[in-house]
Amino acid sequence: MGRKASAFLALLSISLLLSACIFRRPQRYSDFITPTPLPPDQYLVIGFLGGRQPWNNAKEGTRRLALELIRNAFDRNQDGRLDEAERQRVRLILYGQSFGGAAVVKLARELQALDIPVLLTVQIDSVGREDAEIPANVQAAANLFQHDGRLIRGEAEIRAEDLQKTKILGNFRFSYQDKQVDMSDVTWHKRIFRDAHAKMDRDTEVWTQVEELIVAAIKEKAEPSTAKPLQPD
Repeated sequence: MGRKASAFLALLSISLLLSACIFRRPQRYSDFITPTPLPPDQYLVIGFLGGRQPWNNAKEGTRRLALELIRNAFDRNQDGRLDEAERQRVRLILYGQSFGGAAVVKLARELQALDIPVLLTVQIDSVGREDAEIPANVQAAANLFQHDGRLIRGEAEIRAEDLQKTKILGNFRFSYQDKQVDMSDVTWHKRIFRDAHAKMDRDTEVWTQVEELIVAAIKEKAEPSTAKPLQPD
């Protein structure tokens, strides 16, 4: 087989791979199994996978599906909107990896425009534009990232739009120069072009920390400080 034929077959293989991603059925609202509305004081945790999709896609976009789920989850009188009492009882946590990390921040901004609070956001090797500033409706935020990748490196530092309203729990850097991570189920092109980025996605230490952050936020909300107020002299 000549060089031109080999190159054509390689290009064809990549094209078919991309086509499979493009024509994969998008997630639909019916795919969610979360019962809505949620019982009082229950928490809704939404995770965003990596991958590219136009944020403003009005038909099958992440924004439309996520907002619909959130509204239905906390609209307990089912009148089609969240009133002030319902907004105050929202218990919402958002986390996302890669482009999903950027989607978390963008969704939080959408919710800010609707006066809907977010208990916690967690970004994992976040990739995208305008994903560093956390809006003021977010109570706490954390960022996990790596900077060892050849092509993809996560957002290194998130910051609060309003320090009085949002607590930055930390920007936690992970190193993959010498760390061994099981990559047996990762495709060859990800191992070559997204090495450290893919390792972070498969790193059990990363997801253990994400879980701990989520559980801690729920416990803190469920168990407010028991400190007694100071008595006046």
